[in-house]
Amino acid sequence: MLDPNKAALYQGAYAKQKEIIMSHNRLLSIIGLGYVGLPAAVSFARAGNHVVAFDINEQRIAELESGVDHTNEVTSEELASASLHLSHDKSDLQNADFHIVTVPTPIDENNQPDLSPLLSASHMIGSYLKKGDIVVYESTVYPGATEEECVPILESVSSLKLGEDFSVGYSPERINPGDKEHRFETITKVVSGSDERTLKIVADVYGSVITAGIHQAPTIRTAEAAKVIENTQRDLNIALMNELSIIFHKLGIDTRDVLAAAGTKWNFLPFVPGLVGGHCIGVDPYYLTHRAEKAGYIPEVILAGRRINDGMGSYLAAELVKLMTASGKAANQSVVSVLGVTFKEDVPDVRNSRIIDVIAALESYGVTVQSSDPVADTETVSRQMGLNIKPIDTLPPADAVILGVAHNDYISGGWPMVAARLTDGHGVVCDIKGALDRKTVPDGIQLWCL
Repeated sequence: MLDPNKAALYQGAYAKQKEIIMSHNRLLSIIGLGYVGLPAAVSFARAGNHVVAFDINEQRIAELESGVDHTNEVTSEELASASLHLSHDKSDLQNADFHIVTVPTPIDENNQPDLSPLLSASHMIGSYLKKGDIVVYESTVYPGATEEECVPILESVSSLKLGEDFSVGYSPERINPGDKEHRFETITKVVSGSDERTLKIVADVYGSVITAGIHQAPTIRTAEAAKVIENTQRDLNIALMNELSIIFHKLGIDTRDVLAAAGTKWNFLPFVPGLVGGHCIGVDPYYLTHRAEKAGYIPEVILAGRRINDGMGSYLAAELVKLMTASGKAANQSVVSVLGVTFKEDVPDVRNSRIIDVIAALESYGVTVQSSDPVADTETVSRQMGLNIKPIDTLPPADAVILGVAHNDYISGGWPMVAARLTDGHGVVCDIKGALDRKTVPDGIQLWCL
């Protein structure tokens, strides 16, 4: 454990904190300041913890230093009240002895886990790892990844030995972007450690800020597995709703009406159909299936759910083209406006947004697609999705509108806003989320919902 006297390292940047050492006696670093890392860093700092808030992206650090968080997860006031040592200088990590890793863990084009950001972070930490340090991973991984993939790198780079010189833990992130009720402090925190002593320290550190309680998992693998099944369960439930929607459309039944009726039973789960994107639900199941296949088992139910959800973009596009064709408009002569390209309402995050599947499928039919989004960053959308989004009022009239994301701007605009996007107020509207009022559809508009 780092001697409390070494708090002198924090002269200057941490002078205003008067070298307050929390009861857990740990100096923290948070590696990765995205949707997960920044709220955690701010929470720890506001509680009086010493926090090195690190990100390799210099632009991100400059943005935060100016009091702005483009993810909208942390307000300017919260940033100002948190005495963070924001840094993109790797050497600052040596000023901490409890490292929390919150880097992204995406999948590649073959739906295989991409651990490169995690392994790179492990290599970087290993360069500054000291005896007594603890490294806790929050990034989503498959069961066994922390000990099988990360620990060997920490040992190799640092020349230290797990269990003798340093220890590790795993505490799965549970951040829900855009959710102002379920925050870092108010969500029960699962923690684990490579030994009993480490588990207690990890629990104490997180317990200094978490008000919802700490759950101590018996092993790191248990905590890793808990994370991936949380979102795998949701993925499968949504896949069931999507399959039911497809069936009910073929039977001429309104899916929302069916769900409303079934929902009157006390134990019916309130899931609805939709596109499944984002950084968790559409990704985590592939981490679990990857590890299962390595163990010699080919998952059936999980992969079936993934196939259904991954195919919804093509299904939506095909249904929309059928409707336009039936109304006398050939696909290669049609224009469709897509409203909303982020993966979730009122959140600027476009990672793994599946609206891109709908757009790609429409374009394969020869449809001209134009898009807009009131909360997404134009440059980010262009770089990550290859789309040129424009202000909604600049979009030419279209033959059909897809309400892809139920942003507040769109819902408050309602049918007048949607109708104004159509040529002469007539055409097809695909309301993916079923957010528009089905009882007040304007004349000349054909509504289609999942």
